[in-house]
Amino acid sequence: MPISKFKNEPLTDFSKPAHRKAMERALENVKSMLGKEYPIVIGGEELTSPDKLNSYNPSRPSEIVGVFQKADVGLASKAIETAAQTFEGWKSVDPKKRAGYLFKAARLMRKRKHEFSAVMVYEVGKTWPEADADTAEAIDFMEFYAREMLRYAAPQPVTKIPGEKNELQYVPLGVGVVVPPWNFALAILTGMVSAAVVAGNAVVLKPSSDSPLTGWMYFNLMREVGLPPGVINFVSGPGGTVGDTLVAHPKTRFVSFTGSKEVGIHIYELAAKVQPGQRWLKRVVAEMGGKDSIVIDDQTDLDAAAQATVASAFGFQGQKCSAASRAIVVEKVYDKFLEKIKAKVETLSVGASDRSTNYMGPVINQGSQRKILSYVEKGIQEGGRLIAGGGKADGEGYFVQPTVIADVDPKATIAQEEIFGPVLAVIKARDFDHALEIANNTEFGLTGGVWTKNRKKIEKAKQVFHVGNFYVNRKITGALVGVHPFGGFNMSGTDSKAGGRDYLLLFMQAKSISEKVK
Repeated sequence: MPISKFKNEPLTDFSKPAHRKAMERALENVKSMLGKEYPIVIGGEELTSPDKLNSYNPSRPSEIVGVFQKADVGLASKAIETAAQTFEGWKSVDPKKRAGYLFKAARLMRKRKHEFSAVMVYEVGKTWPEADADTAEAIDFMEFYAREMLRYAAPQPVTKIPGEKNELQYVPLGVGVVVPPWNFALAILTGMVSAAVVAGNAVVLKPSSDSPLTGWMYFNLMREVGLPPGVINFVSGPGGTVGDTLVAHPKTRFVSFTGSKEVGIHIYELAAKVQPGQRWLKRVVAEMGGKDSIVIDDQTDLDAAAQATVASAFGFQGQKCSAASRAIVVEKVYDKFLEKIKAKVETLSVGASDRSTNYMGPVINQGSQRKILSYVEKGIQEGGRLIAGGGKADGEGYFVQPTVIADVDPKATIAQEEIFGPVLAVIKARDFDHALEIANNTEFGLTGGVWTKNRKKIEKAKQVFHVGNFYVNRKITGALVGVHPFGGFNMSGTDSKAGGRDYLLLFMQAKSISEKVK
């Protein structure tokens, strides 16, 4: 049966009563399973540990979403050894068969999409539309990477010469450690693991301690579609001891990580050290966050620019590595833009994410809430002017008001460090060229965008705005698989371009084969 051309999974229109009811049912169903305990799974063997790890609902912190095991060094090593044994058989499985597991899993996830979304509503505080987009992206990753594997498994073009038959094959690397984040708890995890597995590798999946149930949902789906035991090994536990053991193990061939700059650098350093018995240099695929800017020119539609800025800054409480945390505004329209932003932000509702009327839910945990509020304080101490928000929002959850701080110095702390919360720093620029200079003044280079009607300015920005994902006259979040391959420059990581045609190459190596013929 021919494989259809890839197309993105449509988002759910929750204004339609049937879709609303389906989501409400899913929320009820998932609510009934909250608080259950889940094992570590290594090579198909379900294991428990004396120490437990609880996942909590950030909208209602007293509510336990799931109870998970805290792995130790021994279990982490066992997972790598098991994956290494499994790899020996899995690497020879026909790529078409490997792709088939992803196609089947994508079909199943599509049927149960609201259930997957509901888990994220409870576990990481995603609102309905944010959770739905996360699940849609997870489906897209499986569909896209399955097709990509078929493309790479096909005969590859090489130059012909007389007297030889030459070919180039892509072969898998080996055992991978996958360390996904909690913010796109399903999509990024699904993409990272699915890409590695469909390319023929075996993996140890260590989900974020803030979103282990979402990771379990994907892992269990892959068991359901018949993926052989040991191809994916599910190991929950702390990043320090367990994560370091997995990364440092001599049989680990690659590490795929998405998260903070600090942890990414630590993984990069640890993976670079060759361990006794190690036979390769480990490959690290890292996506490490950003400090992303929208530049607002005086030649633009200010209402549309303000709307895009609010969506980019405050969608999922600003907890996206692509979120707009800086608006750099040309001084001619600075005051007018601030008025528009303030008016829009003041209409945003904050509250429990299972209520569909709330635009923003909670931030992920108490530590994050404290950190965000300390950045707000710092921003004001360093000369910023509070325009909107600035504190906790009402409710028992980890709620933070959408916050706008104006008159921020381009080198101020809140203009340079990733806050990962609903805080927008507004910076005044003399003109468009000055705005572009400011846009490039951080150590990051993930996303960014400009709002202008001037074609010359657009063309200049396309050349000089140094980010991996650049947007013109639209929001700077919401990259689609296959449409906007995603990954950044500088301290934003290794420019992995997830959801693009290059991504699977990170999990394979090319083998050139030459045979003399008569």
